[in-house]
Amino acid sequence: MENSRIVIDGTNLTCSAVARAARADVTIVMAAEGAERARAAWKTARALAAEQPVYGRTTGVGANREVGVEWEDADAHGLRLLRSHAAGAGPLVAPEIVRAMLTVRLNQLAAGGSGVDPGALDALADVLNLGLLPPVPIYGAIGTGDLTALASTALCLLGERAWLPAADGTRPRGPGFTLRSADALAFISSNAATLGESALAVSDLRTLLAASTVVAALSHFAVRGSDEPYAEAVHEACPHPGQQEAAAAMRTLLAYERPAPARIQDPYGYRAFPQVHGPALEAAGYAEAVVTREINAAAENPLIDVPGRAAWHNGNFHTAYAGLALDAARAALFQTMALSAARLGTLSEPSFTGLYPFQGATEASSGIMILEYVAHSALADVRRLATPAALGSAVLSRGVEEHAGFSTQSARATTETLGAYRIALGCELVAAVRALRMQGRAPSAGPLRAAYDIAAGSLDPRVDDRPLDTDIAIAADHLPALAGLL
Repeated sequence: MENSRIVIDGTNLTCSAVARAARADVTIVMAAEGAERARAAWKTARALAAEQPVYGRTTGVGANREVGVEWEDADAHGLRLLRSHAAGAGPLVAPEIVRAMLTVRLNQLAAGGSGVDPGALDALADVLNLGLLPPVPIYGAIGTGDLTALASTALCLLGERAWLPAADGTRPRGPGFTLRSADALAFISSNAATLGESALAVSDLRTLLAASTVVAALSHFAVRGSDEPYAEAVHEACPHPGQQEAAAAMRTLLAYERPAPARIQDPYGYRAFPQVHGPALEAAGYAEAVVTREINAAAENPLIDVPGRAAWHNGNFHTAYAGLALDAARAALFQTMALSAARLGTLSEPSFTGLYPFQGATEASSGIMILEYVAHSALADVRRLATPAALGSAVLSRGVEEHAGFSTQSARATTETLGAYRIALGCELVAAVRALRMQGRAPSAGPLRAAYDIAAGSLDPRVDDRPLDTDIAIAADHLPALAGLL
């Protein structure tokens, strides 16, 4: 089936495809045009290295860039480079991030610009299809190259380092590809791990932002909110694209519900939802565009220019664009997540729900009281993680590499942020569905009714005081399905 295949051609990889390659049972297929671009770059790189200095092929790296590699030492130089750089530390990153890294690096090589032996493309595709995982520790990159992660991968390809054990405890065998010494630096000079995690984060962010709109609409219905804040005229008067998108989505979700509003004006969690959620939608869209551009780029140093028959030494390895885009997305996400926590507060308040405080079974019951604590605990982490990673810098390699954007840390912070956001949305969804059940109400039709049915179909209907941890987990698991309704 077409959905079970992902074709890698070096030009058309999407963030959602990276997520599928990382998480789903798919087959990776190399496109002929990608393999041909890689082959042409490889031939050009070999010819150029025989005629002139080419960084990493005929020279050392970093501050050793002026040190030439003697021809009799050429075969050993690349292996020493891989061994010295495969020195990450700390716990291993999640398997899905490793698979995302492998997918992105494969696509980058297919873009044609690295000069790596084209056999590496088939080898990486085999690694993905066989489910092999190189050990990739969490610490080792700062946004200017995932050298430790890719050096570890290269040593696994060479058979010098073991792949991680399979689920049954066995040590799997690799595809048997031998990376040439001259290609060592070209293979590892990439931000594929950072960009792979960024692609996963962007894909998840788009899903959770869509789910958040659905959950907000359920809360709006539960508190009998006014739909005036979502009127077209309001957003034509202040026409930010994300704001208009959020308002239009709310109009769609609430189209079948026309109850008289309970108040002339609602709290910000409802009234200012488009104005706060809109920036997050725009930030996510920009981040997705940036990351998509990066994962399809021949961002190699040096860039092997086949038509121009040149090796261009450059700074395309620097992922400042991706890091800054993710920094902005986390800041915007914190704002809309704070509104979710505010809406959760209204769902605990009798004046908004017509129920006992905290939707308790009795006036003295605690009901959903603890959900606010959980949501604000998650929100506190997002506030901490929203600090821009780009505010840091570093001077490395004897002063030659005198800047870093820390996009790697930005990607990691975004992954952690999304985990917290997911929990907070789960809390709001539990509260909204419970309120509607206790009110004896449900949306009448359309996507909002479908959302209610999905959540109510599995959430525990009991309202007596009891642990709500399972409810939160179930609600959070339903968020992708809710996002699909839009």
